[in-house]
Amino acid sequence: MIGLLRKLTRSEPVLSEAGVRDASGFATLHAAAFRRGWSEYEIERLLIDKSVIAHRAMIGGMMGAALAGFIVSRLAAGEAEILSVAVAPARRGHGLARKLLDLHLRRLAGLGAAAVFLEVDEDNAPARRLYARAGFREVGRRPAYYARDGAPPANALVLRRDLA
Repeated sequence: MIGLLRKLTRSEPVLSEAGVRDASGFATLHAAAFRRGWSEYEIERLLIDKSVIAHRAMIGGMMGAALAGFIVSRLAAGEAEILSVAVAPARRGHGLARKLLDLHLRRLAGLGAAAVFLEVDEDNAPARRLYARAGFREVGRRPAYYARDGAPPANALVLRRDLA
């Protein structure tokens, strides 16, 4: 019986490409992960764009799967920009973002991206560690880019990783 329950409630994430049907879940997760979450409409508009690539991580089995994380980027002229990476609070710190990022970077390379860019809050230490371990390096800064409640705006670091 326990073996059957494990099969029905898979705990390892299943990574796959995402589409418009994921907009609602992405919006809910994005709102939980960021100060200003994107609406379902904003995410839906992104996901129907042919230049946007998205992957999701689902947890669960036949009893129902739940969104545990996602990554979204836009590809243009041989370069990509990662627009957002989000992981459910209960799944953070377990390597899920790294798995999503690795899959996503391989897909972008396969689609012809020679370089990938992103912006990250300079105060977001976990994200900065993730990107440093994945080979991203700082190539610029945007002063006072991220608004914060009751505090001065945070700087954004512009990071780059070459794929080719």
